[in-house]
Amino acid sequence: YETFMEKEIAEQPFVIKETLRSRIEDHILMPELDDLAMEDIHAIYMIACGTAYHASLYAQYLGREWLSIPIQCVPASEFRYGNYPVDEHSLCLFVSQSGETADTLAALKACKKKNAKTIAVCNVLDSSISRIADTTLYTCAGPEIAVASTKAYTTQLTLLACIMLKLAELAKVEVNGYDQLLHDLKALPETIESMLGMEAQMKGYASFLKEQQDAYFIGRQLDYVSVLEGALKLKEISYVHADAYYAGELKHGPIALIEEGTVVIALATQKDVASKTISNIEETIARGANVILIKAKGVHSDKIAHQIEIPDIHPYLACLPATILLQQFALWSAKEKGCNVDQPRNLAKSVTVE
Repeated sequence: YETFMEKEIAEQPFVIKETLRSRIEDHILMPELDDLAMEDIHAIYMIACGTAYHASLYAQYLGREWLSIPIQCVPASEFRYGNYPVDEHSLCLFVSQSGETADTLAALKACKKKNAKTIAVCNVLDSSISRIADTTLYTCAGPEIAVASTKAYTTQLTLLACIMLKLAELAKVEVNGYDQLLHDLKALPETIESMLGMEAQMKGYASFLKEQQDAYFIGRQLDYVSVLEGALKLKEISYVHADAYYAGELKHGPIALIEEGTVVIALATQKDVASKTISNIEETIARGANVILIKAKGVHSDKIAHQIEIPDIHPYLACLPATILLQQFALWSAKEKGCNVDQPRNLAKSVTVE
């Protein structure tokens, strides 16, 4: 591999398999959480920074679908200075690749002082966050050298899906489509492997940005989580100005930015809202946008020239294969512009200051 980022993108089928190892049979195996009394939990907070914050937004979405408990996802840099009503009936979940992120660590310490129950999701054994949290669940991404996170993010998504299913089980909630979710979770390594084969197509799409300095990402529901991460990845390593929007919010201002040749990356993997997303996409095409659509099977528009389809997968897991494509898009956009993919300017792998 020419870069660590390419290597780490390619490792994702293996590290997702490792993260799932011994976690799934006919239900989620997570003995670390078996003693958690969900009946005593009155609020859940998801706290993280950057890419890990996007993973936490994903967990928040699943939690809101399955649990009747109020759930809030907050960047750690805001949480530590905000007046959030945390007490002994709060469950606070902290996500950090390194386990040393300064803001996340400070927020964890503050929650511990208020006697909240704390869970860490981390990739580094014996990190500061893992030592302080009541319980730590580890992703198995292995060392991640490139500054822009790839395999750490997708293993976070994978483990968080398992955690939210476990919390639903502990809360005695019946999850619709539970068996299909477990089946598709087990099949994730193969699904991700198939997406790695789409690299040539994403490399071709990346050339659309060669003379551009702006890109816009749009999606609805869980696709919005994916476009936030896709835009961040593009900004981090290619220095292209990239914004992510809810597709339904375009008419409320952002569509003014669309002009002839503007690159729009759209996601429509959530079939229940896909037709509305397609309608939003066609509005941008009418104004001259050059659109790349990442879609679920069965979603189609004759007006969109550039389309790429993810495998048939439960919609709650669709962000994983979609993310692989967005990582490849960012990688090749950066290479087109001659950027240092592994060590982008002004960034550090672990943010250990405020």
